[in-house]
Amino acid sequence: MHNVSIKDIARAANVSHATVSRALRSSPLVKRETAALVRRIAEERGYKVSAVARSLVTRRTSTVGVVVTTITDPFAGEVVGGIEECALDHGYSVFLANSNAEPEREIKVVHSFEEHRVDGIVVTSSRVGALYIPMLSEMRIPIVLINNHHPGEFVHSVMIANVEASREAVHHLIGLGHRRIAYLGDRFGRQSDTERFSGYREALEEADLPFLPELVAHGDGRPEGGALAMERLLSLAEPPTAVFCYNDMSALGALQRLRVAGWRVPRDLSLVGFDDLFVAQYTDPRLTTVRQPRRQMGRLAMETLLKLIGGAPAGGHIRVAGELVVRESTAPPKRDQDKEKVEVST
Repeated sequence: MHNVSIKDIARAANVSHATVSRALRSSPLVKRETAALVRRIAEERGYKVSAVARSLVTRRTSTVGVVVTTITDPFAGEVVGGIEECALDHGYSVFLANSNAEPEREIKVVHSFEEHRVDGIVVTSSRVGALYIPMLSEMRIPIVLINNHHPGEFVHSVMIANVEASREAVHHLIGLGHRRIAYLGDRFGRQSDTERFSGYREALEEADLPFLPELVAHGDGRPEGGALAMERLLSLAEPPTAVFCYNDMSALGALQRLRVAGWRVPRDLSLVGFDDLFVAQYTDPRLTTVRQPRRQMGRLAMETLLKLIGGAPAGGHIRVAGELVVRESTAPPKRDQDKEKVEVST
């Protein structure tokens, strides 16, 4: 019995060699019914795919590279999970590498992936962002960014709708009665910080509340930076009654510093984070935050990459809606709580 070839399958299915090749690697360019027929014939006849032979013919390796800041980053885990799910569904393998949040290392990792002939690359929390644009013509490999940190737009990206989500979070605090609301941001000038700050400003403006520069403090996106920024806010002659944090990691540091200073959350100060990391539901009190659909974002990035690899048009800038998750770290300001107690006692 001779080895079954793509030519044999194409003849049996009455389709072209190219269609069989695309169907066997789960290309979105092939109709679902045709792909099912091709795969059934291939299975019945015992066809075995040679990855090496296929890459020589198609000049593709059915692999994609994924760059994360660090594999210990809680945000990256679920994003990569979504990428892998989609990749496996389409017969692709995923290579993972760390950038350590260093722009130079990020570029080196991307070039390393190119040398290993991956078919496409996904970069999470990119530190170089739009700088990829002049590189694309040289590399000829599609690249999709998730939550680009670099100011400016990249050709293909998936991002949380930062402005809208932040505006909703601050409106939540305003709705509770807070008027002196601080923003605890990130000092590195990332695009996500710029957009979340814009949402904060817009919410204040819509509520006719003045923007006060003294109520803006910057950390570094990590608990240590969040703690120091919160310390500065607490040192004000009139501290805020609520704080909206750039991310959950900053909020964790802020929460720790408040506890050390003897402030009770939310009785003395309300706190809101951004990301809804796993730990947010286990803080004391549990953290009100904006949930990013991380797994969905990973799938969307991979779907975009597959379209680009297949030569199909793909959406440029995809914005995904966040979801405000209200827990126990937010409540009306202390004066309103005390007023309610007086009214109840009388």
